[in-house]
Amino acid sequence: MKQLILIFFGGGLGSITRFSLGKWINTQHTNPFPLGTFIVNVAACFVLGLIVGLADYKQILSPQAKLFWAVGFCGGFSTFSTFSSESLTLFQQGNHDIMFIYIASSVITCLFATYFGIVLIQKIVA
Repeated sequence: MKQLILIFFGGGLGSITRFSLGKWINTQHTNPFPLGTFIVNVAACFVLGLIVGLADYKQILSPQAKLFWAVGFCGGFSTFSTFSSESLTLFQQGNHDIMFIYIASSVITCLFATYFGIVLIQKIVA
């Protein structure tokens, strides 16, 4: 039960963060590229990399803290469903080039962000 509570509160915090940051970013541009979701997902992957680095490689975070931050917060902060919906919308609107750029850049950048977060923790935390 304690695990579910940790995930619940972490997910809520992540969801509020995602909504607020994504909404703010989207007010800053009029381009059809879904920049808000892109930046939110990259940030979530970077944070996940930091968490994995702290929990798995440096053993600084407890299993409960990892559950709160990785499963809860990052699970609520990142949004694959919105990524999928926006990709489909771009396709339906005929923005095929933007859709392919969005999909490719999201996958590549998110993988790199997670990796960079892990490597950063390995390098800076003694």
